[in-house]
Amino acid sequence: MTNEALGEGRPGTKGRAGWTREQASRIERTDDTVAPIVYPPATEQIPEVHIWDTWFLRNRDGTLATVDGYRVCFSLTAPSDLLPGKRHDVATIRCFYSDDGRNWHNAGPVFEDALGQRQWAGSALYDDDGSVYLFYTAAGEEGADDLTYTQRIVGAGGGSIDTTDGFELSGPWTHHELLQPDGDRYEREDQSRGMIYTFRDPWFFEDPETGETWLLFEANTPVPEGSDVCDGDAALQEFNGSVGVARSPTGDPLEWDLEDPLLDAVGVNQELERPHVVYREGLYYLFISSHLHTFAPGVEGFDALYGFVATDLRGEYVPLNESGLVATNPENAPFQSYSWMAFPHGDEVLVQSFFNYYDFDGDTLDEIAHLSESEQMRRFGGSLGPTLRLDVEGSRTRIIGTLGHWHIPLDGETLPLTDRELIRRGKGNETSAGSYGTRTETGTESK
Repeated sequence: MTNEALGEGRPGTKGRAGWTREQASRIERTDDTVAPIVYPPATEQIPEVHIWDTWFLRNRDGTLATVDGYRVCFSLTAPSDLLPGKRHDVATIRCFYSDDGRNWHNAGPVFEDALGQRQWAGSALYDDDGSVYLFYTAAGEEGADDLTYTQRIVGAGGGSIDTTDGFELSGPWTHHELLQPDGDRYEREDQSRGMIYTFRDPWFFEDPETGETWLLFEANTPVPEGSDVCDGDAALQEFNGSVGVARSPTGDPLEWDLEDPLLDAVGVNQELERPHVVYREGLYYLFISSHLHTFAPGVEGFDALYGFVATDLRGEYVPLNESGLVATNPENAPFQSYSWMAFPHGDEVLVQSFFNYYDFDGDTLDEIAHLSESEQMRRFGGSLGPTLRLDVEGSRTRIIGTLGHWHIPLDGETLPLTDRELIRRGKGNETSAGSYGTRTETGTESK
């Protein structure tokens, strides 16, 4: 399949693929892109901590790893008695594990001596020899008296998993600063003039077609003041998000060389968060999360999962569903989920996210701060939300169902029939748009 067959695309800055304002102007909620309303589960699985950005232990090709029957994930966490808006300032990476993909257990903090004042999101590799690598964002400078926001991409090697008597993840870990922005391909903090500087969210991927090893990350494209980018519009130039990439010349998970970005969104969006790839039927699906408030003036988007597709990892990428929008929250619950991560399962692509602020339909998340502390706590989910089920065909996607909170199927697990499949077989009734299951004691399950 050619890029022409996938849809319209246009090179961005420096000749690479770009998410254009024209493409992003097509963003709108549809039955295929709006997730169902999320309700709290009857019982919280890990009540002692807030849980948000989450990533699963994966094999080199991006598929989810199974270690002696266990699924393994890592999450940013903070004590559950902390006001949710303060959680990013104390974020710690914890490990969780499950032997059935539904019931999860807390294995505790991963590191005792991580780099940075706190840790932000990343990825995890289960290598061919059984060793575990964690890639994360070191936020802030160790030893600084005040909270700082410097961001470095770090890799930690030396991890191993022992299942002799239950489950144990242990080190000793060695932490290596892997990448810093070069100021040419990727904006340095001192060059930034946007709302927030980004150089974070490393994600490991070995291309099954070529065997080349890549590390994707979120960054910003340098746009010098006074340049003619965006027709010289200084306000639009501040919105300069990009998906960066580095290549390992040897396949070593701790050795990387910066390369040109895969995608940029200059004049469109400032944050292309947690980039990752799903390889499926010869195509490369590049997914990112973004916020409604990080879109440039004149472009209206949502807190949502966005995606692009290409016939080669290096692009050129074109937006899925013509606009890039893949999955978003309902209009009356616009912040119920965030930080989506997609992964293949059988003929479907599944999407995991965290349960964010529900029972809240304000215009922006800033309005949360005007609520009482008790209301802020009540409306914050702080755990994994239901898993979305996507049908993906070429450059088109649609949400076809959901699984329950924390349900991450095991290898080979058969998923329930969706409402639409039941209807086709004459065994169900048409449901309302955006409602793909029924509420149960554990959340929303597909029929």
